[in-house]
Amino acid sequence: MNHFLDLWPIPSAELRSILNNAKSRKAARKSLPKGAADHDAPLSGRTLAMIFEKNSTRTRVSFDMAIRQLGGSSLILTASDSQISRGETIEDTARVLSRYVDAIMIRANRHADVMALSEAASVPVINGLTEKSHPCQIMADLQTLEEAGLNLKGARIAWVGDGNNVTASFIHAAPKFGFSLAVGTPAGYEPNMTDVERARAEQGRIDLFRDPKEAVKGADVVVADTFVSMGDKDADKRLADLAAYKVSGELMRHANGGAKFLHCLPAHRGEEVDADVIDGPQSLVFDEAENRLHAQKAILEWCFRG
Repeated sequence: MNHFLDLWPIPSAELRSILNNAKSRKAARKSLPKGAADHDAPLSGRTLAMIFEKNSTRTRVSFDMAIRQLGGSSLILTASDSQISRGETIEDTARVLSRYVDAIMIRANRHADVMALSEAASVPVINGLTEKSHPCQIMADLQTLEEAGLNLKGARIAWVGDGNNVTASFIHAAPKFGFSLAVGTPAGYEPNMTDVERARAEQGRIDLFRDPKEAVKGADVVVADTFVSMGDKDADKRLADLAAYKVSGELMRHANGGAKFLHCLPAHRGEEVDADVIDGPQSLVFDEAENRLHAQKAILEWCFRG
């Protein structure tokens, strides 16, 4: 079966087919209300279980609508209202849910739990977010950039701020899609160097910078994320350490003319990005948020094709 856990193990051609399917399905829905199923309803009768150990807006709503538009249905579990919160193992949860549903999406505290879930499950498992990666987000981001006219092969994408889980998935995607990635972070906030070295070994260009202006120089796209993520207990220190990496209009002027801005949301205007950037003409953030739905429909269909 096809699990969607990270971009690393999935061949470039299959990732490309997922993106193409996402765009095709989006285009085919132009005349349909949001609650209507796609004309072919390819996942009719299928049920997706969604497990949330972290709060969610976009992941929860987009996956729920994704399976509905594909003709299926969903059910939602949180850690607090399931036996996971009382110590049931993730492996037992996987075995039980596999008897009830056709696929599982999990937004987890620990990447290791997602891996354990996938190893014990007999249905496809999708990584909705962990502390190590966020592959569904990156597929939506790349779809958004292509729709805006960017040719990913040879493009330059700049990440500015904390080298977090979203950064990691951009690193994973770089050799798969042929773009180069510049990552600008302060000391102590670098991306996972194992990811960086693996991407480089797969002929991906990953450049690391301390100066955010150097990181965005020549970039076609500038990407930011919140400086304080769920579970971080050192908010004041993080805000102080990362303040110089805020994406302002002045910083955007160091990128290529017309460079696009991405942010996976939720955003904190005045912290990691200024309002005139995220709400300005270079921003694609709400197209990006919408495309979580379309990219995840294609991911779900790919999982079931396996």
